[in-house]
Amino acid sequence: MPSDKKTKGSDNLSNVVAEARRHMREREKTYREKALKLFPHVCGRCGREFSGKQLKELTVHHRDHNHDNNPPDGSNWELLCIYCHDNEHGRLEVADAYDGSSASTESSTSDFSHKPFAALEELLKKK
Repeated sequence: MPSDKKTKGSDNLSNVVAEARRHMREREKTYREKALKLFPHVCGRCGREFSGKQLKELTVHHRDHNHDNNPPDGSNWELLCIYCHDNEHGRLEVADAYDGSSASTESSTSDFSHKPFAALEELLKKK
């Protein structure tokens, strides 16, 4: 019997994940189609033009990073190629990683007790 519960639980989880993915694809489809109708098929960063099969490489970037903010005029969107879109989000991740960490880095470096070059001056005097 316990294996039946595990199977039912994993089936339920799989159904929830599948439903969430389906919902996300449907939502993306609607704003992507609108953005492709509103804007020229050109990457807003690198200027590369897209048509035909290559159009799948053009993505919709949400300027405020809120995927639920999809105004009908497209004011929160810009079309970016997959490379520029990845770069945009990677740039923000790096900025978030460094945000406020410089102060903590300075304080944490003073906590180190090991000083690898402490005796260097003495060694140089001997030569």
